[in-house]
Amino acid sequence: MYKVMLVDDDYPVLELLSEAVDWASLGLTLCSKHENGLAAWEQAQSEPPDILVTDIGMPKMDGLTLSAHMKELNPSVRIAILSCHSEFQYAQQAMRLNVQDYLLKDLLEPEDLEKLLAKFKSGLDGERQLQQEQVQMKHLVNETRELRKEKSFRDFIQQPLLSTADWQKTFGAYGLFSPGEQVLPVIGFLDNYGTIKHRFDSDQTLHFALSNVMEEMMGSLPLRTVHIGYTSRQSLLLFAFKPGIKTNVHDQVQQSLRMISRTLEQVLKIKMAFLIGSGCEHPEKLKPMLCGLLGAVEQRFYLSPGEIARWQPMQVKGAGLFTLYDQASADIREPLIEKDEAKMVAIASSWEKRMQEARYPSEEVRDWVLKLLIDLRLKLHALLYQPSSSSAETLHKEIAQFDTLLELFQWLKGQLRSFLHTREELAPVSRRREITEAYQYVSLNLGQRISLEEVSAHLHMNPSYFSRFFKKETGYTFIEYVTCKKIERAKELLDQTNRPVNEICEMLGYDNQSYFIKTFKNQVGVTPTEYRG
Repeated sequence: MYKVMLVDDDYPVLELLSEAVDWASLGLTLCSKHENGLAAWEQAQSEPPDILVTDIGMPKMDGLTLSAHMKELNPSVRIAILSCHSEFQYAQQAMRLNVQDYLLKDLLEPEDLEKLLAKFKSGLDGERQLQQEQVQMKHLVNETRELRKEKSFRDFIQQPLLSTADWQKTFGAYGLFSPGEQVLPVIGFLDNYGTIKHRFDSDQTLHFALSNVMEEMMGSLPLRTVHIGYTSRQSLLLFAFKPGIKTNVHDQVQQSLRMISRTLEQVLKIKMAFLIGSGCEHPEKLKPMLCGLLGAVEQRFYLSPGEIARWQPMQVKGAGLFTLYDQASADIREPLIEKDEAKMVAIASSWEKRMQEARYPSEEVRDWVLKLLIDLRLKLHALLYQPSSSSAETLHKEIAQFDTLLELFQWLKGQLRSFLHTREELAPVSRRREITEAYQYVSLNLGQRISLEEVSAHLHMNPSYFSRFFKKETGYTFIEYVTCKKIERAKELLDQTNRPVNEICEMLGYDNQSYFIKTFKNQVGVTPTEYRG
């Protein structure tokens, strides 16, 4: 609604107009009323009105002076002069101030003022709509220009470089590769893309919001810079510079990137990490450099949020991550069984740090995390008698979306916490500590032969007493429970992996494959091969 200010030193007139006019039905709101021009002006500086209705002759500041100040503050303000004076000179002064109407108090009816206010509102509506259309048109023009620029640079990177002269001309249109100048390329990676994308509702909204902020910044950077929104996750920045001994272009580029980082955090609440390439004298050298930056998947994987680093062609250092898998799996499985969240997260963090230092190939790390979650899920299933909540394919898709080690392990820790909370909610309940500990022992040792004697010794109980005690508390014998859990695990492995039956038999601590098959058929009704088929 548009805001109206009433100003008149004649208090009864002020009250009459404020009460007689139905402001809401006109789509207006009476924001304030004042008995002198100075008080009105002081209020207007913090809350400028869209419409001013003012008397002329007032103490401290007259209406014409107030109107002049209002026009300086808001050139589109609508003003109506309300006065007892009919002299022509007042009307002349009002017209010079572009006052929209001049009303005499002696002849004024509230209906006349309402008609005038309705006319003012209609004019303001028209101006507002025109401004919105102009803004939309400007955005459309800017978006079209940006899309053309992005397409041009994608073509440069992805298609063969047939005509150097044509590309030299194209770059010249963006102020690049002027005589004696080089171009230093930088790639920016959006951190936590998945989270940010949801906050902006769509890739397109995020893309254009980022491009708009970047374009507004380009003129304030120390070097002439061109921004290209290459993808929703990646931005390219091309810095033009003249090489020289006195100027360190990398220092200037880092200064620019820090300015960009601060602005993106302040305006869009997003972080971006950067890799800085090398200076290029001509388009033929720029093309492979841009391809190298865009292909820096391994270096990107180990960048911290907001980090600014030099591009290095080869980043993979470590190898053989899976040789450490059994150790890691055992490390993390133990606090999961013990329901120790702090310990479980600390162990995950220690493995994250170990990978950060060793720089294992990113795909190997992703496969390692996927295997860990699948194995833990199988363990959780065996412990809780619950079906898995997500397939291996779903987990793989989720893992593939993370660009960095940090994002991947933040997600992994969330999955581990989810496993732990699921276990707390769904774990078998027993009033006796000994039964709970027996359940845990079996879950941790399904890959071994588990005897009644060793479990009772673990619980410091007599084997015969423990056997009777377990049957009384659970309704089935301890051997029946172990067999049930092993066959449940076997079904999971048959469903989720391609391991042969003999290997699954060994994994579950069975020495005799025939005995395993017979036990499986007794429990399930079919052989392992028939179950899988």
